[in-house]
Amino acid sequence: MSIISVPVSHGELIDKITILEIKSERMTDAAKLANVRDELQLLESLWSRDPAAGTDITAERAELKRINESLWEIEDEIRVKERTRAFDARFIELARAVYRTNDRRAAVKRAINVKLGSRLVEEKSYQDYGAA
Repeated sequence: MSIISVPVSHGELIDKITILEIKSERMTDAAKLANVRDELQLLESLWSRDPAAGTDITAERAELKRINESLWEIEDEIRVKERTRAFDARFIELARAVYRTNDRRAAVKRAINVKLGSRLVEEKSYQDYGAA
């Protein structure tokens, strides 16, 4: 099986690693788990060999994982609402939580990129919704 190497920012790599960690903790299908763990091992290996891995980003990585865990739960709940066609106040709250939580995620990824001096930095271009 082949693998394509694609340049990504440090924040994007750490984000992907935390998502794979969550999947490895929550998924139960053996075949899916094998794929997740294989990818996680590959990405952790790449990260550990990068010179930036020597910089302490423990707090940022933990925050990114917490945010991704929150997104997992929001997505699970909103899909149940969608399946049951329960487009109530809670559905609206969850839908709004998706983009607000993703905005927090983008901010942490950017902080990682800045802290590690990443050449690549993800840029977003969304309408301002007046986040407080």
